[in-house]
Amino acid sequence: MQITAFNPMIITKDAKAAKELFEALGFEHRHTKTGINDKDITSFDLKDPNGFRVNIVQVEQTPQDIASIRMNVRDFDEAYQFLLSKGFKNAQGDKVTDTGSSKATMMVSPSGYTISLAEHIRK
Repeated sequence: MQITAFNPMIITKDAKAAKELFEALGFEHRHTKTGINDKDITSFDLKDPNGFRVNIVQVEQTPQDIASIRMNVRDFDEAYQFLLSKGFKNAQGDKVTDTGSSKATMMVSPSGYTISLAEHIRK
């Protein structure tokens, strides 16, 4: 399995405050993706001068902030099957979000930590 990115992701109702905190720490806003899952979900990608990244995701229906690991891979299906074999469950049931430019879902470990698994579709 080829991992292409591995960084923290913060899922929150208050992305503005989290984004401002990381910008004060020297992170620059690099990319925004909106309308994820045909809902009002927005993801902000930030990067600091040393190359460290953090993703901040605005989700209105989350009961609390969630710290997760974002893992981008070359082959989503391979990584998905690997995580399933290790006891992870898809937080969306069997659903995988396909935006046309990426495939993604949140995977939950047997002990409760999460990995946001994604593959960016190359054209």
